[in-house]
Parts: sequence; structure tokens; C-alpha cells
Amino acid sequence: MTDAHDNPYVLTAERAEAPPATWLGRTKYLGPGLILTASIVGSGELIGTTIFGARAGFICFWVILVSCLVKVALQIEFGKYALYTGKSTMAALNGLPGPRFGRAGWAIWVWLVVMMVKLLQVGGIVGGVATLLAMAFPSVPVLAWLPLIVIANCAFVSRGYSAIEKGSIVMTVLFTVTTLISLLALQWTGLAVTGEELLSGLAFGLPKEVIFYAWAAFGITGIGGDEILVYNYWLIEKGYAAKTGPRDDSPEWVARAKGWITVMKMDALISMVVYTVVTAAFYLLGAAVLHRLGQLPDDKDLLRQLSLIYTQSLGPWAKWLYLAGGIIVLISTMLAATGAWSRQFADAAGQFGFINFLDKAQRDKLIKVFTWLFPCLWALVFVWFRNSAMMVLVGGAATMAVLFVVVFASIWFRFRTLPASLKPGRGYDIALAISILAILAVGVQALVGAVQKIMQ
Repeated sequence: MTDAHDNPYVLTAERAEAPPATWLGRTKYLGPGLILTASIVGSGELIGTTIFGARAGFICFWVILVSCLVKVALQIEFGKYALYTGKSTMAALNGLPGPRFGRAGWAIWVWLVVMMVKLLQVGGIVGGVATLLAMAFPSVPVLAWLPLIVIANCAFVSRGYSAIEKGSIVMTVLFTVTTLISLLALQWTGLAVTGEELLSGLAFGLPKEVIFYAWAAFGITGIGGDEILVYNYWLIEKGYAAKTGPRDDSPEWVARAKGWITVMKMDALISMVVYTVVTAAFYLLGAAVLHRLGQLPDDKDLLRQLSLIYTQSLGPWAKWLYLAGGIIVLISTMLAATGAWSRQFADAAGQFGFINFLDKAQRDKLIKVFTWLFPCLWALVFVWFRNSAMMVLVGGAATMAVLFVVVFASIWFRFRTLPASLKPGRGYDIALAISILAILAVGVQALVGAVQKIMQ
């Protein structure tokens, strides 16, 4: 095994470090949540959320807010587990009670099945980037862009965690600013959002005809189940677990663990504020522009129709702003997804016994292989299906299944593995309970709606 000193997945006492005690000091360690934000502020907002707003109008605005706000407690619970155990996500899932099939437990098999479906979602993202580039440069066909996109993406992600973090932050800032400017500019047009319309979106209405889109939006917006699973890798590679140190339940360890959990909570909450604001803006743009104009996006002209949310508020020239912003936001999602998938599948390979995931040399080698393999698969999936909108929505709906696994795991972590010395306050437990109940309620309602639709 390689030297543990440069291996963030192996904890050593000498790398333990006292956490920063001030707010300013904690900001230096932000990053893992912002990578998730780059992933979230992507297909879920540009495609999934905007389509939902276009079809439902303002009445379902509450779904977006609930989706963004209620899942962060689950993210924090998973993050805490990574800090006090140092275990990777698949190792955590493999420790859950329940049936096993071979070396892997049921939770890993559920994750694996869902990820096969989510090939469609990320394939739609890759295809969306190629389509936007073809719109900007009509002389180059869509399919010709695919190999260029894949090569550039893989070369960048191969540089490691630091490159992924910095690239994600830059691209998220750029598109966040663009989107908020567009929404504010809309208020000086005939399509301005009124207070009455906003209030109508907080009345918890959910028309039957948009249940599928609501389910997909709930799965794909905010912190999704797959992103919660990925969060632990970014925390570990940022050094949170290594700085907490191996658990020995000493007063020093408890103090470090509590301090780094505080930093992690700050990281998670700041990212939640960012993606909630941007997701809400996308939904309102879809409802205010596309729904009012009767422009229900279809795949044939999806991205041109989505460009209306910019051109109607900023003018025809904003088409170029939209193209640039759309390319940035989808590429940010692709970058984050590449880093996430490569680590998850390498971790899963370790649980199946194909490699020793804790060995840095073996882990890094397989991660690099997956870094190039999956983007190629995503591109091929897009070439086969050529339906970006439905590919993204189906992937978002499948993400709900992962959320159910996350719910079970979070309950197990909180009440069966969390050290008594790290027990949270009642307010946190209430927030966790609300998260769990909200996810179960939406999931059950969506399942009932799907069954009714099939039976019709």
C-alpha cells in the first residue's frame, strides 16, 4: 500500500489538525459543497426545472423550494459519517444491514441499477453541450462536437480534485450571475412576475398532469440522492476526515470532530443557499416566459425554446449570452459528474473485491480509467437516443430511488453508528425528520400517480 501520508482515504494521527475557530477561517476550507453546486446548477436547472416551470406555471414553485431545502440534513448526516469514520461512500453503504448478493449489500446493487438509468441523464447533458455549440457555430454539426467535448472534459478532470473544485466554482459564479440578471431584467418587461403569482406558487398545489415532472424535478433539483453519496468523496479529498483523525474517542478527537463538522455544515449550507436561489430563478423564468407564451419545450427545438428566457428579458442579443451560459453550466455538470462517477465506480469495484480502494496507486489508476470511459459512454448514449429533454427527466426520476437508499442510510447513521459524544441537538433531529418525511411523501405520491397513469 502507498504511503498513508498522501492518501486522504487512510487516516493517520499525525495528520490530525485543529479546526478553524472563526467564520473567516472556515471559509478557507469551503469547496466540496461548491462542487456539488456546479453539478446541481446544470441539467436540473437549465433543462429539468425550466421545463417544469413551463408546463406547470407558478403553481408548483413550492416543489422547487422544498426540493432544495429539505434534503440538506441528509447531506450533513452523510458528511458527518465520513468525518468520524473516514469511510468512503460505498464502504458506508456496504455496512448497512440487509441482504447481500456476493460481496456487496443490497444498497450498492440498488445504486448500480439506478446509475445505469442515469447514463441517460448525463448523456443528455453531453448532447446538450454539443447542441449549444452547434447553435453557436452552425457550420459544425452536433455529432462533430462530441469527441472534442469528451477529450477536453476528460483531460481537465484527470488533473484531480483541485482542478475540479476551481473549475466548478468559476463556472457556477458565471452562470449564477447571468441567470439572476435575466430574472431581474424580466421585471421591466410585460412578463414581470407579480406578488400574487409568487403567492400562488406557495399554496402547495400539484396538478395531476405535471406529477411526473414534479417527481423528476424533486429528484434532480437541490441536492439529489446521487450528489449526497458523492459529497463524502469531496469531503475526504479536501482533507476533512484526515484532519479529524482516526477515531479514538478522546476529548481531543471529539473536539476536532465537532469543529470539522461545523466547517462541513457551513460548506453544505452555503452551497444550499446558492443552488436554491439559482434553481428558483430558473423555475420562475420558465413559468414567467415559456408558460405564458405557451412554449412547452420539446426535444426537437428544446434549446432554442429555452433561449427565450433570456431573449424575452434582455433582448435578441442575449441569445449569445444564453449560448455561452448554457455551455458553461452544462460543462460544469459534466465535469462534476465525471469526477463523481469515476470515484463511485472505483469505490464500488473495491467493495466487489476487484481492487483495494484504500491503496492510492490502485485507486488512482482505476479512477483515471473511468474518467475517460464514462464520458465516452455518455456520448454514445446521446448518439443512440438523441432526446436530451427526456433523457434528463428520466434520469432525474430515477434519482428518487437513490434518495430512498439515502434516507435509510441516514437513519442508520444517526441512530446506530453516531458516537454519543457527537449527538446533535433537537433542532437538527427535527430538520432530519422533516427531510425524511418530505422525501417519503413526494416519493409515495409520485408512485401512486405513476401507477394511476399506467392503469388509465
